Amino acid sequence: MADSVRALSGDDTVGAAGAASEASTRASPASGRGALLHGLRSVLSGPDLHSFRLLFATRLTGQFADGAFQVALASYVVFSPEKQATAGAVAQAFAALLLPFAVVGPFAGVFLDRWDRRLVIVWANLMRAVLVVGVILCLGFGLGNGPFYVGALAVLSANRFILAGLSAALPHTVPPSQLVTANAVSPTAGTLVATTGGAIGLIMNALVGTGLKSTIGVLATVAALYCAASFVALAIPAGLLGPDEAPGDDMWAAVRSVARGIADAAGHVKQRPSAGRALVAISVSRFCYAAVTIMTLLLFRNYFNNPHDTNKGLAGFALAVGLSGLGFGVSAVITPLVTRRMRLEAWMTLCLLGAAATEIVFGVAFEQTPLLVGAFLLGVVSQGQKICTDTLVQRHVDDEFRGRVFVFYDILYNSSFVVAAAFAAAALPPSGVSYPVLFIVAVCYAGVGVWYWFRSQKRPDAPIPPPGTQPATPTTSAMR
Repeated sequence: MADSVRALSGDDTVGAAGAASEASTRASPASGRGALLHGLRSVLSGPDLHSFRLLFATRLTGQFADGAFQVALASYVVFSPEKQATAGAVAQAFAALLLPFAVVGPFAGVFLDRWDRRLVIVWANLMRAVLVVGVILCLGFGLGNGPFYVGALAVLSANRFILAGLSAALPHTVPPSQLVTANAVSPTAGTLVATTGGAIGLIMNALVGTGLKSTIGVLATVAALYCAASFVALAIPAGLLGPDEAPGDDMWAAVRSVARGIADAAGHVKQRPSAGRALVAISVSRFCYAAVTIMTLLLFRNYFNNPHDTNKGLAGFALAVGLSGLGFGVSAVITPLVTRRMRLEAWMTLCLLGAAATEIVFGVAFEQTPLLVGAFLLGVVSQGQKICTDTLVQRHVDDEFRGRVFVFYDILYNSSFVVAAAFAAAALPPSGVSYPVLFIVAVCYAGVGVWYWFRSQKRPDAPIPPPGTQPATPTTSAMR
């Protein structure tokens, strides 16, 4: 769930996290903090950056609403007193959250390179406000789950265009000397406000309950915030955000080209075993993490607490998500330090084996306290593996393929979660207690860890140094 919040927050860390970890090994902490603070001040208060600040405000307003929308969706499907939470219902909710990132995201750039990006941001925000109102009407008139999920998918699909458009528009609002700083500030702040929006949604649910009226109230606030984001974007000067020139090829030919590009990326990864092995390992790990997330949600909803006391279940699950997120932060600090002293492949293997041990040691009792400790440790090792994967992919793919490879990576990353949701729907009981699923997850973690270690001992492909003036291209989706 912490990963899905991060995915929904927009500018994903695929690529960015790895770049940050490598940079941190070259710069001293003191100088890095000073440069970052100076950069923050320069982009937020510097002269001639009014358009950047408007774009930044558009992002923050919209992503705050994104976090609240995700919590409203989860609360209604899983923690509503009117509903019985099952693995199938949880799987549907996660599929609605993540399918747009895997399906819509890769193709967003085709349209953003042809349509006025300012107008895309303005109208897409208004469109998703209307769609949220439609979701409210579906709930109010009791139209069932089908229309509700269709509306949620439409909202999140529109979100993919907005987030990709914000990233594509950013270079038009800052001078080249401040582009790196702006790229660091925007996604980080977006993730923080999305998490804050989700946290406030959780607090409101805890205070006023998780029923239908509470969900409708949160969704109405979300629709108003999307409208506000649209009006902020409207204040940006017309034509400023590009594209400067529309591509000459046909739009649908470009869509077909994206599909070919993803296939080319898969072929290139096959020729770069160091990158390919890392992607296989993280796909399996992502599957396991997703299955554990759904299991944890059901445990807090139906096993650790009275199923009718949804507020308690929601509070417990929120604590588990928060501890896992804290583990992400700890890993971001320790992984650069550890990988100065051992190979990335060795740390990845330890993270995978550590995840397997965590599941057995802290999961098998199916008790709250050990599970919360396990959530924190799983956050540490999961993010450690991800940082290493990002870095290995950046190092070992040719620059001309790097953007397409990260799109391919993003599809694998989000699709693995959707596949795990389908597995959980079939394998988990409503209580979430399943020793077979727990051991399958542990065996998958350990198996891929052992496989990865032995495969990585083979002669690696030669690393491809990144261009001196061009950073690795992040994905346009989930810019998780």
